Amino acid sequence: MAYGGRGFGGGMNMQALMKQAQQMQEQLKKAQDELKESEFIGSAGGGMVNVTVSGAKEVLAVSIKPEAVDPEDIEMLEDLVTAAVNDALNKVAEKERELMPNMGGLGL
Repeated sequence: MAYGGRGFGGGMNMQALMKQAQQMQEQLKKAQDELKESEFIGSAGGGMVNVTVSGAKEVLAVSIKPEAVDPEDIEMLEDLVTAAVNDALNKVAEKERELMPNMGGLGL
């Protein structure tokens, strides 16, 4: 019996460790489910372009106000859509960090 008959150095309780790991898994699953059910709205151009994204990072909707559409400047509209999508995705990432602050080492 190595380590004074305790099985693990320092008296580590394997059952307690397994219970803690299971609790962390449950917390992670709950946070992931909450995130997937959430929607995030990104905006650009003072609200001229809005993009709704799910917590699963899927674009759900794009809304463009008519005054944002200038046939002479399609590039501006493309930039606004891109900025709105990125804004929404940044909000998803912020929520991920909020829900799972201590789980960064788990591949999230």
